[in-house]
Amino acid sequence: MNIEPTASTVKNPPEQFWGDVWVDTIAAPHEPDQRLTVALVCFAPGARTAWHSHARGQYVRVTQGIARFGTRDGQVVEVRPGQTLYTPPGQDHWHGASPDCFMEHLAILEAGDDPATTTIWKEHITDAEYEGSAG
Repeated sequence: MNIEPTASTVKNPPEQFWGDVWVDTIAAPHEPDQRLTVALVCFAPGARTAWHSHARGQYVRVTQGIARFGTRDGQVVEVRPGQTLYTPPGQDHWHGASPDCFMEHLAILEAGDDPATTTIWKEHITDAEYEGSAG
């Protein structure tokens, strides 16, 4: 066993995120047959991801603030500290902070059979989608 080295906090790229979002990797595969990745992600108020999906789904555990999650059918749900949201494989979704407070969550996911398909990034969401008033 070993204590993992501390990775530097990274600001996420604007192609995949709107607003200020930072990530700290907690766990990443060591061996070729391992798939699990865990990251602590911090969103500034109103910051959010672009649309995306995960080959094997994703668990998100909110640790601070209020998270917002949306799906292509226009559903937007708020998730609070201590709650975990599961997104099934292949489901387009976005997540971010509520407009008035920072939000932090643990992102837990497995790599796809082809690592390039682990997360498929798509277009940015609109303000109407973020507000739950699209459609």
